[in-house]
Amino acid sequence: MTLRPLDPPPALIAYSARADIFLARALPPEDQPPQELHRAMRYAVLGGGKRLRPVLVYATGTALAAPLETLDAAAAAVEIIHAYSLVHDDLPAMDDDSLRRGQPTCHVAFGEAMAILAGDALQALAFEVLAADSALKADSSTHVEILQILATACGSYGMAGGQALDLAAVGQRLTPDELERMHVHKTGALIRASVRLGALAAGCRDKAMLAALDHYGHCIGLAFQIRDDIIDVEGDSATLGKTAGKDAANGKPTYPAILGMQASRAKLAELTDAAVAALQPHGACMTELIALARYVAERES
Repeated sequence: MTLRPLDPPPALIAYSARADIFLARALPPEDQPPQELHRAMRYAVLGGGKRLRPVLVYATGTALAAPLETLDAAAAAVEIIHAYSLVHDDLPAMDDDSLRRGQPTCHVAFGEAMAILAGDALQALAFEVLAADSALKADSSTHVEILQILATACGSYGMAGGQALDLAAVGQRLTPDELERMHVHKTGALIRASVRLGALAAGCRDKAMLAALDHYGHCIGLAFQIRDDIIDVEGDSATLGKTAGKDAANGKPTYPAILGMQASRAKLAELTDAAVAALQPHGACMTELIALARYVAERES
């Protein structure tokens, strides 16, 4: 089944373009030694992608009246972390994928050793970009909190922990709660952190607002994974930009495999509704974030 294209919301296009410009400047130049490592880093980050995580930073921050320049570093950092995670996840010792964003994965293009180094260097660069951020108009404790949130999102209580659970789950029959726990860490943690970073970079300290945004981030993080699992079944490799059907072929537990397709769609709709409901009481400033929640649930790649 070939999925029809879905037009992304304008916020995704505009903020994605801004993120691309900042990322290109933040990454080391290709002609600066070690050239091969820097080429691999730029290849991993600038080779396409939806830029959903930096877009969430921008959309959250602007909803809270933050100037865009105060959000650039946090937006770049979450995307650099995301890119590093994809480089490592695609390695033969992990998911062993040869296609990512419609092109050869980093280890196929540059070799396994260089891909590992590129991932390591990207992770370090994300924190360097955040630590050196001079545009952030926040006190030092907020700056440290931003660093801590990102570190937690990519550590053993976040992406790395989720990947460990994912590897252990191959060939196993997980319960729905176990599957959700895995994806709250592997996929949801960085998406949720993106929303939190946007709020903190905007200087938000309103507890009710932060709680609403955090619930929104939690819901769309899980919704993103459920939609990913659905399109892995329904899509084709050309549309997805990665190998379709690979999760099922590798015996990985997915929402359609454990809940069934109908229940997976119902869960996706439930999470999307919950994300929207969390923000609607806060007015028209949340329009972009609400549109992004719906896009996450309806996208085809």
